[in-house]
Amino acid sequence: MSAGTALTVIIATGAFAAVAFAGTAARDDLSAEDASRVAAVTAPATDFSVPEPFERMTAGAATSLADVNRDAFSHFAPNLGFEGERDFKLGNGLFKKLWVSSPSSTKASDGLGPLYNARSCQRCHRKDGRGHPPEGPDDTATSMFLRLSVPPRTDAERKALAEKTMLHIPEPTYGGQLQDFAIQGLKAEGRMAINYEDVPVTLGDGTVVTLRKPSYSVTHLGYGDMAPDVMLSPRVAPQMIGLGLIEEIHPDDILRRADPEDANGDGISGKPSMVRDGKTGELVLGLYGWKASTATVRAQSASAFAGDIGISTPDAMTPYGDCTAKQTECLARANGVQPHLGDSEAPDPVLDLVVFYSKNLAVPARRDVNDAQVLRGKQLFYETGCVTCHTPKFVTRRDAEQPEHRFQLIWPYSDFLLHDMGEGLGDGRPVGDADGNEWRTAPLWGIGLTETVNGHTYFLHDGRARNLLEAVLWHGGEAQAARDKVAAMPKEDRDALIRFLESL
Repeated sequence: MSAGTALTVIIATGAFAAVAFAGTAARDDLSAEDASRVAAVTAPATDFSVPEPFERMTAGAATSLADVNRDAFSHFAPNLGFEGERDFKLGNGLFKKLWVSSPSSTKASDGLGPLYNARSCQRCHRKDGRGHPPEGPDDTATSMFLRLSVPPRTDAERKALAEKTMLHIPEPTYGGQLQDFAIQGLKAEGRMAINYEDVPVTLGDGTVVTLRKPSYSVTHLGYGDMAPDVMLSPRVAPQMIGLGLIEEIHPDDILRRADPEDANGDGISGKPSMVRDGKTGELVLGLYGWKASTATVRAQSASAFAGDIGISTPDAMTPYGDCTAKQTECLARANGVQPHLGDSEAPDPVLDLVVFYSKNLAVPARRDVNDAQVLRGKQLFYETGCVTCHTPKFVTRRDAEQPEHRFQLIWPYSDFLLHDMGEGLGDGRPVGDADGNEWRTAPLWGIGLTETVNGHTYFLHDGRARNLLEAVLWHGGEAQAARDKVAAMPKEDRDALIRFLESL
């Protein structure tokens, strides 16, 4: 019996007693009986002496049991059939594809830029994992870039933000993000500069941890000054695993955890990020990006093609990428649209295959779930309140679009809501429903394999944290109480907590 089949049997036979959640909304994909059983299997842990059933199988039947090495994030979900494996491998080739500038003899690969951050998806999401800030003056920022925006200046801009037809106002000359590369003969927009300030933190046992507080600026501006009120926000590329399963979490399971006014008085005020669906115009739940500003893997992929590589797709017909009206030389360059192939530089089925690949990257199995120190760390994760935002588990929709994603018990450790993380992590840049201090709860699955896959341990949205303890100590705002409990722990408990996180 496969893990996915076994899970379905456990839920369907009612092997767990029903546990009701306060304020639970009825999921429209489940019978009342199944809803009760899903509530039971996703109930918070109470026994920390042993692992929970199927805890090792982080993504249900989409969990990878392959040997742990640098390719740990690059395996296809093992429950894919033959055709699914074929499409995954085709998508993988396109994900790694190096685009070139137009005109070119490689007609299926031209259209790069003219301004861009990377020549391929893989250049940012190295080994399908996590990006990092530059490690010195000779290291490029390929897997990290700066978002740009300005406050609204006109009634039309304020109306667009209020109605969410726009989530931010791009900087008038440089657009929505800084492009630090350009095709031959064209100037790049500039270079991101980072300065770090040491911030010592004394823990309860007297241990001193030195955090590094970054500040950001732009040098070598290629197209004149930026607006004086420009808002800069750094972003490292996130890992790619489990994205399709996240999309199949039922919105009700996320929305019922929202408490924007902190009605229960626990100090946690998670709120949903609602965004416009690019095709229907309806408001839908944002799930992806550091501020949950996109709702689907497809929308995120099309946005990355356009903004990061400068490649147009059927969902983002922008052959000049993020070039603005003031960058006339950029707009005068040739684009890579081939009319006999389609109206975009990456016509169908390129986007379809990249999306399929992105949605079916397997999540590695948990390690050391039976280890006594890991179990103690898990208990501390609950007791400190980390679990309040980092929701351990969900069961995906029964009616998921892709059969392999249906009715899977998954363990992403996120509520996918926006939370105020305090001034220390704030970027001062609103995006849609997220204000300058708010961030989506980052999923934790796979976090313990970052060093194995990517060769570093830089965490948070800008990679400022050099290890997991530093990442915890940067938490503020709604997470301040939990952070302070961790800081006050004896070393033995702190080590257990970190060991648990490393097992995810």
